[in-house]
Amino acid sequence: MPAQDTSVIKEKIVSIIRIKGPSIPVRLAKEVGLDILFTSAFLSELVSEKRIKMSHMRIGSSPLYLIPGQEQMIGNFSQHLKSKEKEAFNILKEKGILKDKEQNPPLRVALREIRDFAIPFREPKSEEIYWRFITHTLKEIEKKETEKSVEKKEIKESESIKEDSKEKTEPFSKLKNEPEKQLERNKENNLGIFDKPKKPKKKKQLKKKPSSQKENIFFNKVKGYLNEKSIELLDVLTVNKNEIILKVKGNNAEQILLAYNKKRLNENDIIKASKKAREFGLRYIIISNGGILKKTEELISAIKNLQATGELRDKVL
Repeated sequence: MPAQDTSVIKEKIVSIIRIKGPSIPVRLAKEVGLDILFTSAFLSELVSEKRIKMSHMRIGSSPLYLIPGQEQMIGNFSQHLKSKEKEAFNILKEKGILKDKEQNPPLRVALREIRDFAIPFREPKSEEIYWRFITHTLKEIEKKETEKSVEKKEIKESESIKEDSKEKTEPFSKLKNEPEKQLERNKENNLGIFDKPKKPKKKKQLKKKPSSQKENIFFNKVKGYLNEKSIELLDVLTVNKNEIILKVKGNNAEQILLAYNKKRLNENDIIKASKKAREFGLRYIIISNGGILKKTEELISAIKNLQATGELRDKVL
């Protein structure tokens, strides 16, 4: 694909997501008119450029790609959540805010898994963890707590009860002193709920990326290999200029294919491929621009003839 077409295709992808909302790579590939391999590569570049975002939830094995500001629209795909995660989604959506320690253990775990919808923050005074639904702002939460406080004051006349009611609403009134961006910092930086926010680092000058035409040479080689061997592409797991990991089907059997953009493969490359395939319970294929290092070939040959291993230990009489 000519290098000059790259920016046009990227703009088309962004435009489609802006109009139709969050989408998965397969659907975007059909809209753009490219195969999924190239589309996934462009999506990866757009994410690194921070023009689009990638969801934490998965539709099958694929994430959703969205434009910043479309986070609330991910809720339209909540039916793809697992059973307990969907329960946590519905409860948090209904309540708006949940106190972490008041939930049962399975629900607390599920809240930490639905990172697209559940935003964690700490109450300033007690440092206790709360969760708020993505569409609920702190102002709305504070307004609800204030309304509850007023109702209690109308019903209860005792001064001591009024003081108690005031103490219960006080933590939420103090939330207004903490900016909205501060509360979402952990989510935006992909930090755990118990991780402390890191100090912002100085921005480094980014080096110019090499021409995408050079990267496309590697993609074209992999694509040519698939066509030559009549191998069907099922899913794209990883795409970058040095490595491509695909789920494929050949001879009526699903496999994991790892393509390395390097001249010589070593033991670590083979071990990595084996581990990746083991995650899916499948066999695997490795392809590269060259062959295998001689010492690695010798090791593979030696293992083929290995019958068994054992241990020698001193026997104490």
